[in-house]
Amino acid sequence: MSGAEQPRRSTGNKILRFAIVGLANTAIDLASFFLLFKLGVSPLLANVGAWFVAVTFSFVANGFWSFERDRAIRLHDAFLRFVSLGALISLGVSSLSIALFAGFVGVWPAKIGGVVVAAVLNFLAARWSIEGRLLR
Repeated sequence: MSGAEQPRRSTGNKILRFAIVGLANTAIDLASFFLLFKLGVSPLLANVGAWFVAVTFSFVANGFWSFERDRAIRLHDAFLRFVSLGALISLGVSSLSIALFAGFVGVWPAKIGGVVVAAVLNFLAARWSIEGRLLR
């Protein structure tokens, strides 16, 4: 989408769609984390594995439903942007949360706290990586 074109969806609509995808994505992330953790994988490695599953779903759902993808950004480039910035925010924040707080509050509260903080940062990152814009 060029800068002169108006988006078809309002920012509010995009936030709502992003939130719906985010809820599904969070369920996928937590379920994957639970499965890996129950299989004996360490919490940080389970977090990385769960992130990989969730980020793939998130890119597809957000790229084709939540946002209006800028066709000037190749799909491959949009995915790389999404993973390198947006998804690594989630992975970094949730891993940091587990590393710093799991010993104090437990693994699950630390994981969930990281997911909540990362959601806000991920909206901005997803919008930039898929639409090619941050705040407009």
